[in-house]
Amino acid sequence: MKVVGVIPARYASTRFPGKPLVDILGKSMIERVYLQAKKSNSLDDVIVATDDLRIFKHVKGFGGRVMMTGDNHPNGTSRCNEVISVLEMNNENYDVVVNIQGDEPYIEPGHISELVRLFNDDKTEISSLSTLISDNKELFNSNVVKVVMDHGGKALYFSRQAVPFVMETQQKEWLKKTSFYKHIGIYAYRTSILKSIANLPFMPLEQSERLEQLRWLEHGFSINIKNIDYKGIGIDTPEDLKNLLTIFANKG
Repeated sequence: MKVVGVIPARYASTRFPGKPLVDILGKSMIERVYLQAKKSNSLDDVIVATDDLRIFKHVKGFGGRVMMTGDNHPNGTSRCNEVISVLEMNNENYDVVVNIQGDEPYIEPGHISELVRLFNDDKTEISSLSTLISDNKELFNSNVVKVVMDHGGKALYFSRQAVPFVMETQQKEWLKKTSFYKHIGIYAYRTSILKSIANLPFMPLEQSERLEQLRWLEHGFSINIKNIDYKGIGIDTPEDLKNLLTIFANKG
């Protein structure tokens, strides 16, 4: 099985413009993500996919592999699909594509391997990760996406709400009654499936929750979820970066 990791990287982030190029203790965000991904023994190659010449030149500068892509992609899935199309035109073929978030500078290489391992089952179409929620602040935060799975680990639904609902119990007691899972937004796709889902029409569930994976479910595709112990640090805003640097400063 041949696997490529793709790191979509946009400069024009609404909440944090230029985020891929910010300095984190001597290396840029995108370089740290790239180097962490390269440590995964499950990836045959890693490619940064960008629509910005500054990012392109920067990745080239530190010796990374990078590809210029269109500037009209609505999400990372679409950008990954363009990368695969270009690679195949150059007779470079892969069985699985891992869509690696470009804002997790300390992503665990082992988590990438967990995603890829799910494709040892020929029936796996898409894989992703989850982790157990342990505090109410996270459970009831609409920016934290929750996932409900069946007994075999396939996703039934994703929501910004706390799901499942716990009847006849005060919300502060919900975590004592049942398990809730946070979705970790890294995906791997079988290449044939990526081509199918990249241009699917929008559906009501996705438009309501603003979660693209609901489009895949609503069109009948399956997502296998692996639950992991997760302590990742995502950088969405300048404040997140400030907090990260404070953590490292306090560690001395």
